[in-house]
Amino acid sequence: MASSVNDFDLYRPSEEHDMLRDAVRSLAEAKIAPYAAEVDEEARFPQEALDALVANDLHAVHVPESYGGSGADALATVIVIEEVARVCASSSLIPAVNKLGSLPVILSGSEELKKRYLAPLAKGDAMFSYCLSEPDAGSDAAGMKTKAVRDGDSYVLNGVKRWITNAGISEYYTVMAVTDPEKRSKGISAFVVEKSDPGVSFGAPEKKLGIKGSPTREVYLDNVRIPADRMIGAEGTGFATAMKTLDHTRITIAAQALGIAQGALDYAKGYVQERKQFGKPIGDFQGVQFMLADMAMKLEAARQLTYAAAARSERVALGGGKEDLTFFGAAAKCYASDAAMEITTDAVQLLGGYGYTRDYPLERMMRDAKITQIYEGTNQVQRIVMARNLP
Repeated sequence: MASSVNDFDLYRPSEEHDMLRDAVRSLAEAKIAPYAAEVDEEARFPQEALDALVANDLHAVHVPESYGGSGADALATVIVIEEVARVCASSSLIPAVNKLGSLPVILSGSEELKKRYLAPLAKGDAMFSYCLSEPDAGSDAAGMKTKAVRDGDSYVLNGVKRWITNAGISEYYTVMAVTDPEKRSKGISAFVVEKSDPGVSFGAPEKKLGIKGSPTREVYLDNVRIPADRMIGAEGTGFATAMKTLDHTRITIAAQALGIAQGALDYAKGYVQERKQFGKPIGDFQGVQFMLADMAMKLEAARQLTYAAAARSERVALGGGKEDLTFFGAAAKCYASDAAMEITTDAVQLLGGYGYTRDYPLERMMRDAKITQIYEGTNQVQRIVMARNLP
């Protein structure tokens, strides 16, 4: 699955990418889609999706081959998330959050840490989550209060992390904690914490509007003692690693938004050809056609921007310079999520009263789309990031 993006083909999927899309779409429709409504209704983890993704090595395709992974490039990872999200947004958070949680280790971790934690992830023996936000540190992540105090050959962590995706399911957690309170962002370090570490516990699952199949819980760290060698990178570099990670992984949220929007558009297209009023399919009416045209236009624009950002992410990963990644990552996430919210809302409208009921999937897609405008940095924050990094 390993591939790369060359200088002359910035963001066009290759034949290999197209084959991957076909394979993931077939798998998602056969093994994930049948459970999507049930997962949402019962607010339960989509175990069927995890099993199917692991069985087909699609749960963490970003892990390098040297650690037992598929070595997929950033665009391939986007395609996997996009196609899973097309049928179930909750399930798409399995590959997306596995990348988010483990990327700090890939970017800044020691070789020992990479071998220890990436191999089980690649095998499907463990999942990885990312712990940055706190009750009083959301958009102002540098204002976190979780502390890590050195004690001999260990660090002792105390604090609370909030809004942690797949918390309680994941075995591993990248945790940002303050090691030097006087230095603010430069006094934050990153660590790998294991679910089994004494002192680690979880709050009750949040009762959310959407992505109900992906548990969102607080993570409590009560005198959690971990070996010093579980620090990711040097002391004080954690916040920089966290921001570099988000440059890459905001693109996966854009991918999730694309998938949700594509699923909504596909369903709406089929419906308007079947639903008849005034003696003909409502898809024959110009007002409906204009809505569909606008939905498709916004979706394609979002896809091109997301794929361009993925290409830049891959170039950076290969050592090709920054390539305006901070701007493009924020732009892709912001534009695609805004588009997904508009497209799913219009899709519900096209179904009329049926769109408002749980008998049809569009109200779920609309609810799921909303979070893409919020997590991994609100779209208001994305606009700040873009303004500070204009290409």
